[in-house]
Amino acid sequence: MPIPEFLASLRARVGHDLMVLPSVTACVFDDDGRLLMACHESGVWAPPGGLIEPDERPADALVRELHEETGLTVEPLGIIGVYGGPEFRVHYRNGDQTSYVITVYGCALVGGEIVPDGEEISEARFMHEAELADLRLPHWAPVVLPEVFAWRDAWRDARRS
Repeated sequence: MPIPEFLASLRARVGHDLMVLPSVTACVFDDDGRLLMACHESGVWAPPGGLIEPDERPADALVRELHEETGLTVEPLGIIGVYGGPEFRVHYRNGDQTSYVITVYGCALVGGEIVPDGEEISEARFMHEAELADLRLPHWAPVVLPEVFAWRDAWRDARRS
């Protein structure tokens, strides 16, 4: 997807300077406990997500981003955590600098079929935790992914009760 209009307008004023932006990430697990991962345009694999636009509720942004990028419909079940810090800074090829504050949600798959958008996401699939070791992951993965898998285990245990 092209840069949202509100962000393009801000970038026109601030250039490539650092901006702090709110974002969401969806951690969607299938019945086998595999996590949905997406290969982004940079070649980095991460759970899908994106920016929260002005006046958009974070959960609505999550559902919108997932559908736009993967074709899947999800239901947010709860917040796993909110993260920020140096691991969440991105330097884009065009020179833009961004520090993301990411709200990570655990989600249930409601429907749809994985169809990557071909712009932001070139590939998406469910993966076992062990498969992630062979991927190029974002700098924030060591901070977030252990909590994501702990959430998955607690969620599965609660479903069994």
